[in-house]
Amino acid sequence: MATELRLFADYFQIHVFDEGSETDFGDLWTSQTVRDGLAVGPGAAAIGTAVNVVVRVSVETLGSPPAGDEAGFDHVVEASLKSGSGRLVVMGCTDHEPDAARFEVTPGWLRLRVSRSNLGTAGARDIDSSKTPETMERVRIQVWPSAPADVTVVKRWDVTQDPAAP
Repeated sequence: MATELRLFADYFQIHVFDEGSETDFGDLWTSQTVRDGLAVGPGAAAIGTAVNVVVRVSVETLGSPPAGDEAGFDHVVEASLKSGSGRLVVMGCTDHEPDAARFEVTPGWLRLRVSRSNLGTAGARDIDSSKTPETMERVRIQVWPSAPADVTVVKRWDVTQDPAAP
């Protein structure tokens, strides 16, 4: 079952991290991680967004890998992170952490799949994209127990091929 959130993607990012971790993403954002839309540190991941406004976020905790459905999304990337606490925090990067959503997960290594959609429309609308559900960027986060593996871009969004993009 998915939990739906609306989060402010301040600085064009959403954070997912193990409760209690203290990852600093400042040095993790490189030209490659920006292109991949994901910066990963110890026990944490920062998801890049196309807009710097409110985005719709769906979070699903799973017991096994989900079926591939990347055709319905603009950009899909996977990464591993370790949860020692068994609780993941999901929030906008400048949100107040004590108020952030928390999700129970199996402690240990997890796989995170981030699927983003509506990127061209949201990017074209920019600051106005959050005014209607039809123009908002959508981010789906799926997480399940899995051995650690490298960051993998399953599907890369190419702004030049998106008719809705500016």
